[in-house]
Order: sequence, then C-alpha cells, then structure tokens
Amino acid sequence: MTVRLEPGTAAPDFALLDQDGATVRLSDLRGQKTVLYFYPAAMTPGCTTQACDFRDSISSLQGAGYRVIGVSRDEPAKLAEFRDRDGLTFTLLSDPDHAVHVAYGAWGEKMNYGKVVEGVLRSTFVLDEDGTIDLAQYNVKATGHVARLRKQLGIDS
Repeated sequence: MTVRLEPGTAAPDFALLDQDGATVRLSDLRGQKTVLYFYPAAMTPGCTTQACDFRDSISSLQGAGYRVIGVSRDEPAKLAEFRDRDGLTFTLLSDPDHAVHVAYGAWGEKMNYGKVVEGVLRSTFVLDEDGTIDLAQYNVKATGHVARLRKQLGIDS
C-alpha cells in the first residue's frame, strides 16, 4: 500500500546527493519553507516543462519565503546536465533507489499508456520551517502545476 502524507505530519527524513554531489538532509531545510517536488526523469518533456515553470517562478516563490527542491531517480551528473541545459536555479536531488520517493508516497502504481506500471507519482509537498507538511499533492500534472501551486500558497490572487 502506498503511503499518503497529510498536512500536519512530520516530513520523512532523508539525506540525498544534489546535482553537485553534496549531501542535502531534511534537517538542512529547517528554518525556511520548502517546496519539495518529485518528478519522473530529468530532461523529459513533462519534467522539463515543470522544472522551467519552477525556474520562471523562483523569484516570486523566494519572495514569499519558499525554496524549491526537485527530486528524481536521476544520478547527480544527469541532474547537473539538466540544471545547466535549462538554466535551473534551484537544487535537484538524486534518489536512485527511490527510497525517499516511497517514504513520501511518490512511488507506486499508475497508468501508463493503458497499462498499470510501478513508478514515480509526480507529487509536490510544501514543508514549513520546522519540516512539517503544510500541503501534499499527488499525481499532479506537469503543465500548469506551478501556477496552481502559487495560487494555493497565496502568492497569486
């Protein structure tokens, strides 16, 4: 059974490598609100659209006190290539064994071209300054997601 995190619960702990090979821990995120989003694969069309939407919204998100972090199963070198290719200005984390995906409920069964497969469930979590989940969204669509999230966070009216 797939985990579903609810607002008010503590975010599952993690220690993952970023696009530069540095370790990022959940405890490192304390003190600032964080948008933590899980996506299937770097440099694919939907994931690029979503990442570029976050990139293009980073000023308003940061202005409202949020940092953005993307998580995928890609290795750090591929994440660095993704960052450089698309001018991404936020941290990307590598979860190759998808253990953190599982802990957040961002891994499970989904439909893919009419077949049930197991894989990444595109998901977004907003964490408060103490690492508590304020918002948990599962099976989000890549296109338009960031605009909807900004409205939900009260950044756009």
